[in-house]
Amino acid sequence: MTVNQILNAKGKNVYSVRSTTTVYEALKVMGEKNIGAILVIDGTDLKGILSERDYARKIVLKDKSSKETYVHEIMESNVFSVNLSNNIEDCMELMSTKRIRHLPVLEEGIVVGIISISDVVKAIIEIQKDTINHLNSYISQ
Repeated sequence: MTVNQILNAKGKNVYSVRSTTTVYEALKVMGEKNIGAILVIDGTDLKGILSERDYARKIVLKDKSSKETYVHEIMESNVFSVNLSNNIEDCMELMSTKRIRHLPVLEEGIVVGIISISDVVKAIIEIQKDTINHLNSYISQ
């Protein structure tokens, strides 16, 4: 299964904020969209990713104000990404080795989607269900 197949099943919605957005405003968008991380995009350039974990560790625990701190101050700027042709095994390995939960999907340097660890797990479960059904059919014949 490829990243393109995952995105075709889940949708290609991409939610983002600019690096000059306040952390508070970014959190409001995350809350409205019910997402745990949001991409930071200036123009068409992927600049970083902001997660709930970043907020907890870099704002709450350091007693900073989310209304006075800009996204670029706490975002993760070293973003790992995949493209539409990557397979699910590539994603699992990258997420596991880099200990990340979200992967932006880029084509020719432009963000075209994002997948999460739960998207990958759902895809694996579907593959396993298909394999089980195929084996059951084979045995029943």
